[in-house]
Amino acid sequence: MNEQQRKEQSQIKQVNSADIKSGQDKPLNEKTSADFAKYFETTYEPPNLNKARKRGRDKVNVHYDFGIPEDMENIGKGKKFLIRTYGCQMNEHDTEVMAGILTEMGYEATFDTNEADIILLNTCAIRENAENKVFGEIGHLKPLKLENPDLILGVCGCMSQEESVVNKILEKHQHVDLIFGTHNIHRLPHLVKEAMFGKEKIVEVWSKEGDIIENLPKARKGKIKAWVNIMYGCDKFCTYCIVPMTRGKERSRKPEDIIQEIRHLAAQGYQEVTLLGQNVNAYGKDFEEMTYGLGDLMDDIHKIDIPRVRFTTSHPRDFDDRLIEVLAQGGNLLDHIHLPVQSGSSEVLKRMNRKYTREDYLELVRKIRKAIPNATLTTDIIVGFPNETEEQFEETMTLVEEVGFEAAFTFIYSPRDGTPAARKKDDVPEDVKKQRLYRLNELVNKQSATSMKTYNEAVVQVLVEGESKKNPDVLAGYTSKNKLVNFKGPKSSIGKIVDVKITESKTWSLNGIMVETTAEVN
Repeated sequence: MNEQQRKEQSQIKQVNSADIKSGQDKPLNEKTSADFAKYFETTYEPPNLNKARKRGRDKVNVHYDFGIPEDMENIGKGKKFLIRTYGCQMNEHDTEVMAGILTEMGYEATFDTNEADIILLNTCAIRENAENKVFGEIGHLKPLKLENPDLILGVCGCMSQEESVVNKILEKHQHVDLIFGTHNIHRLPHLVKEAMFGKEKIVEVWSKEGDIIENLPKARKGKIKAWVNIMYGCDKFCTYCIVPMTRGKERSRKPEDIIQEIRHLAAQGYQEVTLLGQNVNAYGKDFEEMTYGLGDLMDDIHKIDIPRVRFTTSHPRDFDDRLIEVLAQGGNLLDHIHLPVQSGSSEVLKRMNRKYTREDYLELVRKIRKAIPNATLTTDIIVGFPNETEEQFEETMTLVEEVGFEAAFTFIYSPRDGTPAARKKDDVPEDVKKQRLYRLNELVNKQSATSMKTYNEAVVQVLVEGESKKNPDVLAGYTSKNKLVNFKGPKSSIGKIVDVKITESKTWSLNGIMVETTAEVN
C-alpha cells in the first residue's frame, strides 16, 4: 500500500463514543474491531483477516524516498528506546529497521526498561507459546507505564495483524499506546509523533500489504553477520500457518538492490550474510518482466567478495534444480540447507496443504545429496497435527532416520485463530502428543550427537562471533555447516574466520583449540 492508498483508507477520527453501540455485554471472542473504536481518536485502522487473505493483482511499487520528517529528526535527542523481539529472523531484521529509524530520530538504544522512553514489542504469531510470552510481558510493563505516563508502549509485528489479538489488547491492556503491523514499519516516525502529541491510543494495521521501501535505515548488531531481506510475504497457505495473512502476498525485491546492499556489507567487512524470506526460494516468482529466481540471485552473489552466504527459510516445493546447480558451486555459498519437512506422512502433508508428498521430499533430498554430497540438512517438524495417527507419526520418525537430519526444530502443533487447521477437531490426547515429541527429540538428539562425533580431531573454520555466554574467557562461533564451536583464543580473532581443531564433541556444540597459522618463509 503506497501513501496515497493509505490516505484513501477510511479512518475513524474524533470518534464520538455515544454514536457507537456498547460492546460491554458481549464476550470478548464475539467482539469486533468496531466495539473498540470508542477508545480511539487519533488513528484507527484495524486488522482484517478476510482482507488479508485476498491476493489481488495490484502492482507493488518500489520506493527509494524514505526520510525522517523534519519535525521528527531530533525528537528523540536525550531519550532512549528498547525493542524486544520474538520469533523468526524476519522479526529480527524488522527490529534492525525500527532501531535504525529511531536512531535517525535521535533516540539511543538501551536494554534497561527503566531508562526507556519508547518500548516496542516486536511479536510473533506462529505459535501460541510466543503469543503468551508477549501478553505476559505487556502485563509486566503496566506498572512502568503507570509510573511514567510519558512512556510510549507499543506492540508491533505479526501478532498485531490478528484481529483477536488487537481486540484483546484493547480490552484488557489499555496501557498500550501504539499498535502497528508488519506492512507499515516505515510509518514509525508518524506513528510515534501521533502517540507523543496526540496522547491517544494509535492503531494502524494495514491488512493489505504495502509497497517495498528500499532505503530504510538499519541498526545492525556488530559488523560480522547481517540479515538481508530479499522478499516479503508467503503465498503457500499451509493450513496451520497464519503468516500469509500477517505478512501478505509474496513480493520480491529487485536483484540490483539486493546485490548493491550485499556489496556494501562486504565493503564494510561483514563476513556472512543470510538471505531472508518467509518462503525464500520463491524469490522472483512474482517478477513479470523477467525470469530470475533464487538460483540466479545466488549465482550473482557468488561473485561478491564476502566469505559466507546462507539463506532461510526454504520451502521444498520451490527448491528447484537451478538452485541446486548453483549451490553445488560451493565457494561462499554454504552447504548447510534448512529444509522444513513438517511431517513424514503424505496424508498429513496433504492436510497441511504442503503440496508435496513424502516421496517428493525424499527425491529432493536425493538430488541435493547427489549434487552436494557433504550437504548438511536441518528441518522443522510439527508433532500432533490434528488427528495424526501413530502410524503417521512413525512415518515421520522413519523419514528423519532416512534423511539423517543433523538438527531439527520440533514442535507440538499449536492452533492459530483464523487458520483452517484451527477449525479441525482433534482426537489425539495431549499426553500422546508430548510422548511423540519426546521420542522425536530423542532421535534427533542421537543423530546430532553422531554427526558431531565425526568432527573429533578435525580442523574446522569458525567465524568467531564473540565471547561464550557461559565463560568470557572462551570464544564462540559457527562453522560453515552452522555448528557451534567454543574455544580459547585471543579476543582479536572476533569477527574473523579462524582454524580450530576439535577436541570434544557434544550433542549440540563442539569444543576445540585454535590452530595458530604460521606464515611460510621461502
